[in-house]
Amino acid sequence: MKHLLNLLAAIALLVWGTHLVRTGVLRVFGANLRRILVRSMRNRFTAALSGIGVTALVQSSTATSLMTSSFVGQGLVTLPAALAVMRGADIGTALMSVLFSADLSWLSPLFIFVGVVLFITRPSSPAGRVGRVLIGLGLMLLALQLVVEATGPLFESPAMRAVLASINSDVLLEITIGAGLAILAYSSLAIVLLVAAMASSNVVPLDVALGLVLGANLGSGLLAVLTTAKSAVEVRRVTIGNLIFKLLGVALAAPFVGLWLREVRPYVDDATHLVVLYHLAFNVIISIGFIGLTNVVAKWVTRLLPAPEEPAATRRPHHLDPSALSTPSLAISNAAREALHQADVVETMLIGVLNVIRNNDLKLAQELRNLDDTVDQLYSAIKYYLTKISREALGEEESRRWTDIISFTINMEQIGDIIERVIIDIEDKKIKPQRNFSDAGMREIVELHERLVANLRLSMSVFLNGNVRDAQRLLEEKARFRDLERAYATTHLDRLTEQTASSIETSSLHIDLISELKRINSHICSIAYPILESAGALAPTRVRESRLSELR
Repeated sequence: MKHLLNLLAAIALLVWGTHLVRTGVLRVFGANLRRILVRSMRNRFTAALSGIGVTALVQSSTATSLMTSSFVGQGLVTLPAALAVMRGADIGTALMSVLFSADLSWLSPLFIFVGVVLFITRPSSPAGRVGRVLIGLGLMLLALQLVVEATGPLFESPAMRAVLASINSDVLLEITIGAGLAILAYSSLAIVLLVAAMASSNVVPLDVALGLVLGANLGSGLLAVLTTAKSAVEVRRVTIGNLIFKLLGVALAAPFVGLWLREVRPYVDDATHLVVLYHLAFNVIISIGFIGLTNVVAKWVTRLLPAPEEPAATRRPHHLDPSALSTPSLAISNAAREALHQADVVETMLIGVLNVIRNNDLKLAQELRNLDDTVDQLYSAIKYYLTKISREALGEEESRRWTDIISFTINMEQIGDIIERVIIDIEDKKIKPQRNFSDAGMREIVELHERLVANLRLSMSVFLNGNVRDAQRLLEEKARFRDLERAYATTHLDRLTEQTASSIETSSLHIDLISELKRINSHICSIAYPILESAGALAPTRVRESRLSELR
């Protein structure tokens, strides 16, 4: 039992080390990796080269698959180009297995020591994030040593040898077991290295080890399909197409396992090198051989997964892509784009309010009230999506952006609620009793409404670009709007003293309406505060004018 626990702990350490490297690299280079992938799509060969480089950095072809799939879902990358990236990704992970199979045990304590020092002394800096990557690399190398040490005593028992003998010479079972292990470990690289270590200890025969390697390759494709199972059709096409390539490759390679052992074994004495070189040869041959089929497979997958038909009125991009969650910088960008769509819906509601007031349109009023449900649903979806992003994987700037998006969506949701209440008041106090505002009162409402729409559009620009000057303008508009609201409340009271009939009839609604418009404006302008605070231009009670003048 002790030896089994030691082996399980070593495997867990290997998987955890792979996870640390993947998340650490994405945290340091995430945005740059996105740009590299998008810019390398000129042709299938440069796309494949970018797949090799990115996968070598993140230590996971699955992570590259999810990243590439999300680009396809956003229309940034074509499906054939994404499939070409995945051909390179498979080579990239195979190259890393060859590197880690070398005798690098002396690097393990060095990586762990330097990584811990960097991570503890400068946890929020780029150096600290690099330290996290070094810790992961050190743990992977240490885990491989522990696997070799733990497998010897464990697999000497007669019971375990009987279990291993049952899968001997059964390629289909070996492939199934290897695929299952890769899915459980969330890393085909970790399983290939584990199998290589077990083969070097004579725990499993070489032909069984090669079958497990084929299964691990298939498992990485299945893992990406499972991860994107609930994503948009465009995203799932990438992972399904990649799985088709892997299925074809495993089907072609499985009958020739014995040929590899006969032809290569005499030249490679070390069992570990024999296994990882087989993994590399399999991926290089399959990727080069199949790269010319990317367009064909893309057409197959498109027919297999046709895009669902949507009514033209509801057709729009949905940005909350679950497959992007493994790349925090990309997920933050997706959430921001969905938040802007939420603001667009709020703008539609706000513009419609004036039409309801002018035309007494009950049908439009109901449609606008229904839109508040859409705003609430978007708020809940964005909030839930953001909570699924790993906060540990976010840098300082991304953490601040995460908070800004939450704040923005909360303000939009509250504005939607206020607009719904305003519409209900208009229905009950103006449309149904068939009352009208005075001409002067209507002009005041129109002016406040126009300023409100302009301020909402300015706030969306501030949220998108983070421009300090625009944020300052937004706070200045808040002060102007407040002064106008007070002035118009006074002029309304003057009209009441003059016994203006229409003003008397709509007095309660008029006062409540301009007050609610001021509340909406306060929510709109509050979007400026985080921008000014991060720029050091916000005092506890007022804007630091001197600091703002310097930023200009």
